[in-house]
Amino acid sequence: MDFDISVLLTTDGLIALLTLSILEIVLGIDNIIFISLLSGELPEHQRNRARIIGLGLAMFTRVALLLSLSWVMSLNQPWFTLADHSFSGRDLVLLLGGLYLIYKSSAEVFKLVELRDTSTEHVKVASFFSVIVQIVWIDIVLSLDSVITALGMSNQIPIMVLAVVFAVLIMMFASGPISAFVNKHTSVKVMALVFLAMVGIVLVIEGMGTHINKNYVYAAMFFSLLVESLNLRMRRNVNKRGPGQA
Repeated sequence: MDFDISVLLTTDGLIALLTLSILEIVLGIDNIIFISLLSGELPEHQRNRARIIGLGLAMFTRVALLLSLSWVMSLNQPWFTLADHSFSGRDLVLLLGGLYLIYKSSAEVFKLVELRDTSTEHVKVASFFSVIVQIVWIDIVLSLDSVITALGMSNQIPIMVLAVVFAVLIMMFASGPISAFVNKHTSVKVMALVFLAMVGIVLVIEGMGTHINKNYVYAAMFFSLLVESLNLRMRRNVNKRGPGQA
């Protein structure tokens, strides 16, 4: 791995930077959705601060992973064997992260369906710190593959670090509007939670050694989002016309 800053002044370096930045942003879609849902649990005046602090810490964590190149690559080496399957450090991270996503999204869906109210002041104050921890933890899990991919696509550390910084900065700007939209529309929130559960299932399956192309999950999410956007537009038009004219 090279640490030559001058590579950023070359055409190849700029193309690699743009490509990796786009890759980080695309692979960060599920991360943005999770952050939007987590921050929605906080009082409104704390939400933006939680997103900025959480993503800022997550950015430093990603950069630290990139700088710990040998350790990250060693995560693909088998640690132990169970039932004729060799588990690596990456497998364990994906398993734990996937199980956590399934649990978290399922609990949130249950809370929405049962209309439970747990918003006491004590829970809100305590949840601010837990939200920060969860944002950083899930960012590590969801960005692990993108970090390993970045290591495979480029051998220039400055390019990889800048791509991560650009992607996180865009996520900081995008998470606010997305969070407001998701928390405003309950049906969209449920859909986002189901999507996160799907991501969790994919992570668990990959942790067990079977690779699944996440493009199928993203395609299903975008199709569901398209259908839901049409439903929202239809409801808005019906409300404008009034119940008697619907």
